[in-house]
Amino acid sequence: MATASRTDKSFQPGKSAAHPMVLAAWLRRRYFRTPLNSAISLLGMAFLLFLAYHALQWAVVQAVWISPDGTSAVCRGISGACWAVIQQRWRIIIFGLFPYDEQWRSMFACLVMVATIILSCVPFFWKPLRLSLLWSGGFLLFYALMRGGVFGMPLVQPADWGGLTLTVFLYAAGVLIGMPMAIAMALARRSEMPLVSKMTGGLIDGVRSLPLITILFTAALIFPFVLPGWLQGDKIWRVIIGFALFFAAYQAEIIRSGLQSIPVGQEEAAKALGLTYWQRTSRIMLPQAFRNALPPTINQLVITFKETSLIVIIGFFEILASGNAAYGTGEWSFAYFEVYIFVALVYFAFVFSLSRYGAYLERRMRFGQH
Repeated sequence: MATASRTDKSFQPGKSAAHPMVLAAWLRRRYFRTPLNSAISLLGMAFLLFLAYHALQWAVVQAVWISPDGTSAVCRGISGACWAVIQQRWRIIIFGLFPYDEQWRSMFACLVMVATIILSCVPFFWKPLRLSLLWSGGFLLFYALMRGGVFGMPLVQPADWGGLTLTVFLYAAGVLIGMPMAIAMALARRSEMPLVSKMTGGLIDGVRSLPLITILFTAALIFPFVLPGWLQGDKIWRVIIGFALFFAAYQAEIIRSGLQSIPVGQEEAAKALGLTYWQRTSRIMLPQAFRNALPPTINQLVITFKETSLIVIIGFFEILASGNAAYGTGEWSFAYFEVYIFVALVYFAFVFSLSRYGAYLERRMRFGQH
């Protein structure tokens, strides 16, 4: 009996699944321990199978995938999904208002930005100089491809950017600018100088008390009336600064919580060794703060990616607004559900990848402690 109990507890799905008896014991222990538990498990499984069957019928078996004539007539009267709307309108969803003949530039720019984000997750680039060169090169190449005006590419104003490419750019730029701002604000709020600490605290609390839509609206439409012409810049950059400021205000508190979780004795020991403030901060305090605050940081990054959809309020066609335009014609107006599912899958791919990478970092840092 003791051996069976240990076997049940040590079973791990995927590793011990080759042993039918162990698997049966684990299932019985987890889902069929009592009659009530068995009844609930069977009802839940039946319900899930019912949903899966009907979802498969609608999404795959009875679905229409292609429209040979480019119209929605093939989808009239069907009981399944009309994925032909994606086949016909995917360019609008991915590229937005970008000129049709130049959409190859938007595609390569999006790939450049995604590749830059992926390479930033590789430990080889976790050096300040390498990371700076990677992001500088990625942003310059992205901006050159999107804006044009060089190497014979026609000029495309930021107002004509859109779709997935704009969403990824806004997210990457907002986080890249906002993270250093967050570190500076977190350190300033912990400053021993009361004026600096109070002013930074007021800025953080003031920004956090405002909706993001208010900040974006102010950056895009109000600032041109109060700033001199040489300081206004393009609307997209004002929006990015507002987006980064909002991210920084929340991330600063996350970093400050990580700093406060470090035992006071560590900083005192560093002072006793003669380390300067910046040496203590960069080599002892911040690395531990980021490790302690990694779960809420990943959560904030996920929320920030989803918040990019709010820029539609100020006239930018990010992926969700481009999806609305894809079914906004009278011909495809009935296929809005399929478009939203496609957009949701795009969001899911980015957010799920980010959350899995966060879990990987947590495991890596946890193992590094032993």
